[in-house]
Amino acid sequence: MATIQVRVDDSTKTAIDSLFASLGLDTSTAVRMFLTASLEHDGLPFAVRRRPVKPAEKSKSRTAMFGCLRGKYKMSDDFDAPLDDFAEYMQ
Repeated sequence: MATIQVRVDDSTKTAIDSLFASLGLDTSTAVRMFLTASLEHDGLPFAVRRRPVKPAEKSKSRTAMFGCLRGKYKMSDDFDAPLDDFAEYMQ
């Protein structure tokens, strides 16, 4: 197992630890997710631009972002509960 070290200022570290904790992740796991996604995309898993994106361009974007659906859906406590709605069609 290899180790990767990254230096960031204290305020960035505190903010990013808080952000990832709110997503149920630690920073190491989030970095591993980024690295894995980079391999799957054969590059960075997001667009890299030299200029800020205009609001009109943002609405046209179809790239899913991590956490973009936060608060817009509810996960059932019972994993199979959504399937109960379709039980009659599955028989």
